[in-house]
Amino acid sequence: MTVRAAVLALALALLVPVGVTGCSATGTSGGAASADTPRASSASGTSGAWNRKRFLAAFNKRRGTTRTASPTTINGLVGAVFTHDTSGDHFCTASVVDSAGRNLIVTAAHCVYDPGVGQRSDLVFVPGYRGGDAPSGVWPLAAITVDPSWAADGNPDLDVAFATVLPQDGKQVQQVLGANRLGINMGYQLPVRLTGYPSSADVPITCLNLTSEQSPTQLRIDCPDYGGGTSGSPWVTGFDTTTRTGTVVGVIGGYQEGGNTPDTSYSSYFGDAVQALYNRATS
Repeated sequence: MTVRAAVLALALALLVPVGVTGCSATGTSGGAASADTPRASSASGTSGAWNRKRFLAAFNKRRGTTRTASPTTINGLVGAVFTHDTSGDHFCTASVVDSAGRNLIVTAAHCVYDPGVGQRSDLVFVPGYRGGDAPSGVWPLAAITVDPSWAADGNPDLDVAFATVLPQDGKQVQQVLGANRLGINMGYQLPVRLTGYPSSADVPITCLNLTSEQSPTQLRIDCPDYGGGTSGSPWVTGFDTTTRTGTVVGVIGGYQEGGNTPDTSYSSYFGDAVQALYNRATS
């Protein structure tokens, strides 16, 4: 395959929906109506051909570079994690993931659960946080689900957590924002958009690139400037122009709790164990 053909394939994979396995809730995602430290610390609806051409140009220009994330629908599914409320510092990132209860977010386990101690309390999810504002509300975390191997010993291969958030004004978070789908066993080489909140900034950053296999249980990606605060940032592929959502295939975490340099990030591989974790969180 030529370099241009490979880049085109990557761009289209980000633009066009891909197959999703392992998520029991399907078809419910919607649009808007619908450094050695761990990382914790709108396309218009024009023709498909025009969108592909525009997206390919953007992908070629921006691949492997990091910039401020625009306040789009899909970026609005991502939020900063604070203790108590937005008056403090945000130390991690999370995002809304599709579920039957419409109340689920995904993040890194090390953001929300201390091995051998228990889950952290009084945490809130602030989607779309920007410059001190919470345009989509403040959503307190309720139940947190991690794998027993993380809870006991901090297993880096399962540095993933699902958390339910409490309803606000009678609505669940997915009813307000929509949600990305969950991708299970989708392989190691995937074009993804990585969006998260550095603790040193009050706006999110985003980067496009191709993932690779760090190990059979870990993914890696090269995107600069993903330092403290970006743990839990979702790795999203298969962007759907109709719903303006995608498929989460990883979160910053895992190996070295996300990486010991800001330019290379890691994720636990989303395989059968993550599917089982999702099933527990949604049962």
